Amino acid sequence: MRHAVVPHSHDSADVIDGALEASRRGMRALWISFGALMVTAVAQVGLVAVTGSVALLGDTLHNFADALTAVPLAIAFVLGRRAVSRRFTSGLGRAEDLAGLVIVIVIAASAGFAAWEAVGRLAHPRQVTDLGWLALAGVIGFAGNEWVARYRIRVGRQIGSGALVADGLHARTDGFTSLAVLLSAGGVAVGWDWADPVVGLLITAAIVSVLWSAAREVFGRLLDAVDPELVRLAERVARETPGVRDVEHLRLRWVGHALHAEADIGVDETLTIIDAHEIAHETEHRLLHALPRLARATIHTHPFGPPGQLAHSRTAHHEQSQMN
Repeated sequence: MRHAVVPHSHDSADVIDGALEASRRGMRALWISFGALMVTAVAQVGLVAVTGSVALLGDTLHNFADALTAVPLAIAFVLGRRAVSRRFTSGLGRAEDLAGLVIVIVIAASAGFAAWEAVGRLAHPRQVTDLGWLALAGVIGFAGNEWVARYRIRVGRQIGSGALVADGLHARTDGFTSLAVLLSAGGVAVGWDWADPVVGLLITAAIVSVLWSAAREVFGRLLDAVDPELVRLAERVARETPGVRDVEHLRLRWVGHALHAEADIGVDETLTIIDAHEIAHETEHRLLHALPRLARATIHTHPFGPPGQLAHSRTAHHEQSQMN
C-alpha cells in the first residue's frame, strides 16, 4: 500500500543511490565492529602474558584475525562504489566476493596456527597461572565477539552482503570459542594440566566448523548461487503479471550486495511491439518490488507458442553447444 500512494521510481540514479547507501552502511558496520574486536583482542593480549594459556592465545590470535578481515571487505566496498566502465561493464561489485575468499583464507590460517600451538603445548607442557584472569578473558572474548556477530549479520542481511554475513558468523563462533577458555581454566583448577592444550584443539575444531560455513557462503556467491525460494518467488511474480503467457529461463545472480535478474517471457503473438514492451517493463517493475536487493531486471519478450519456438530454433544450436 505504501508503494501505491508514495511516489517512487526505479531509474538508474535510484539504483546507484541504493547501492551507495548499502556500501556506506557496510563500511560503518565494518569499522565499528573492527574497533570492538581490536579492544577485545588487546585486552586479551595482556591476559595471555599473565596466564600463559595456549587456549587463550589461540582465541586472542583469532580475534585479531577476525578484526583484520574488515580490511579486505572495506576495500571491496570502496571498489563497489566505482561506476561502470568500458572494461568493467557490470561495475566492481564482485570484488566483495573476492574479499570473502580472503576471509576464508584468514580463518583457515588462524585455525592452522591455533592447532600448531595446541599440539606443541601437549608435547611440551607449561604451567597455566592466574586462573581467575583466564576466566575473565574468556568472558571478555565472548561478549565482544557476540556483539560484533549480531551487528555484522544484521547489517549484512539488510544490505544483501554474503561476505559480511560470513564475517559475522565467523565472529559468533569466536565468541563460543572464547567461552571454551573457561573450560581450560576449570580443568587446570582441578589439576588437569592437559586441559589447556586440549581446549586449544577444541577451539581449533570450532574454527574449522565456521570455516566450512563461511566457505559455503563465499563459494556459493562466487558460483552465482542464490536462494531457490527467491527463484520461485521471481517466477511466480513474473507469471502473475498481466499479459505474460509463460516464463522461460529465469536467472538470478548476485553482484556484490545487489541482485540482478534475467528472464524470457512469452506474450501473445498478436501484440504490438509497444504492448509487448509495456508488459516487459511491468514485469520488471513487479520484480523490483517483490525481490529484496534487486537492482535491475532484464526482460526479453517473445511470441508465445509455435512462432516463438521457430524464432528460438535459430539460436538453439548455440545454446546446446555451450551446455555441452
